[in-house]
Amino acid sequence: MKAVGLFSGGLDSILAVKVMLDQGIEVVALNFTIPFHQPSSDKNNQAIKGARVLKTPIKTFDIGLEYIKIIRNAKYGFGSGMNPCIDCKIYMIKKAKLYAKRIGAKFLFTGEVLGERPMSQNIRALKIIEKETGLEGKIVRPLSAKVLPETEAEKNGWVNRNQLFDIKGRSRKMQIMLAKKYGITDYPTPAGGCLLTYKEYASKIEDLIQNKRRITLNDLQLLRIGRHFRYKKNKIIVGRDEEENKKLLGLKNKGDYYFEASDIGSPITILQGIKNNHAINLAAQLTARYSDAEEEQIPVKYYLGSSEHLIQVKNIDENKLNELKI
Repeated sequence: MKAVGLFSGGLDSILAVKVMLDQGIEVVALNFTIPFHQPSSDKNNQAIKGARVLKTPIKTFDIGLEYIKIIRNAKYGFGSGMNPCIDCKIYMIKKAKLYAKRIGAKFLFTGEVLGERPMSQNIRALKIIEKETGLEGKIVRPLSAKVLPETEAEKNGWVNRNQLFDIKGRSRKMQIMLAKKYGITDYPTPAGGCLLTYKEYASKIEDLIQNKRRITLNDLQLLRIGRHFRYKKNKIIVGRDEEENKKLLGLKNKGDYYFEASDIGSPITILQGIKNNHAINLAAQLTARYSDAEEEQIPVKYYLGSSEHLIQVKNIDENKLNELKI
């Protein structure tokens, strides 16, 4: 008997795989990577490490820019930010369903716990996900199975329901107890996660989607860096420190201008969009604002390729800065 399990590498998914393995089921762990994970969470490596501990094969799918389509067309709305949790899970389950068919797996399972996540792990959401994926009554959730309706796999005897669990709610006490029971000691703490749930990042992705039709992975990488400002069709990004300055220079597009205050501690600023005089002046003022300059008139250099220009600007007005800030 072969099954495919959605596998993030977190404790819930590790336990779900362990429960299936203990029932003699051959498991293939299926991991999805999206471009909105916190850099510190390193989800992909967590999943590979977890699969190695469980001695189960793992297949990774990179969603990449397809995720932008999910956000643009979120049928079931968003959570606390721009996180389309239900639509995201539907997408993953559909992909998992196709993969399971390709490798001859009999059923799918997940590490979901009823009530653990308010948007995507309540009864209504679980029913929506099953209906939209054509898997009503067919997705096994080993950690919460006993508080959910019996699935096809349980009815057919592929899975022993008596060996499944009745965990629900946001507490992780039961999962930690199970981990101890199974001798699982190396698992990640519930930290990091999806950047789309964070207000500041959600504002940035919303602004990007509203103002740019063709989004690239480069655009998504830039969202993680610096202070972001919007002036009509112009995007202005100001580095916070030396490391971000280097990243901005590495990620800027061919047609972007970049700015720095002349001969003084300064951020790197990138100007995207139409380069009219007003936009150039604003980008220079923002550069001056976050530089070490104290003069009333501040010299700022800006560059396009090998072309260099110098202008004198005043520090930007605080009200204007707040108006432009994303």
